[in-house]
Amino acid sequence: MKKVMMLMLLALGTLIAEAQTENHFGKEITESKAIKASTLPKQMGDKKEMAAKVSGEVESVCQVKGCWMTVKLDNGETMRVMFKDYGFFVPKDITGKTVVFEGQAQKKTIPVEHLQHYAKDAGQSQEEIAKITEPKDELTFVADGVIVK
Repeated sequence: MKKVMMLMLLALGTLIAEAQTENHFGKEITESKAIKASTLPKQMGDKKEMAAKVSGEVESVCQVKGCWMTVKLDNGETMRVMFKDYGFFVPKDITGKTVVFEGQAQKKTIPVEHLQHYAKDAGQSQEEIAKITEPKDELTFVADGVIVK
């Protein structure tokens, strides 16, 4: 009985240690063949949409639910990553962490109302939100699955 209990504790300890290094959200994915977020715009070229697996650093996260995150690209640009069918969320405290996500990259024009909503979710002041008056062309991403490292 003691041996069985020890084996169970060892297995549980291994699972806990593994869970602390990587967290999966949404569809189970792997890191294999992920491209750097900074290379995605060039790889997309003129395409409006493209399937991809991407790795990058989180710049910000929705502070209401964790229902979106922004990932750093180049030259101070970011890409908003949302989650397929609003089916999962990520932790709100992952700013600065590396993530891998898989799904569809999309070039879109984001309406003012959505930009203001995102600013509110990010915790920006009413004054900052009021300054958003023009739609913006952005590279966005709808992820099926995310790994937080």
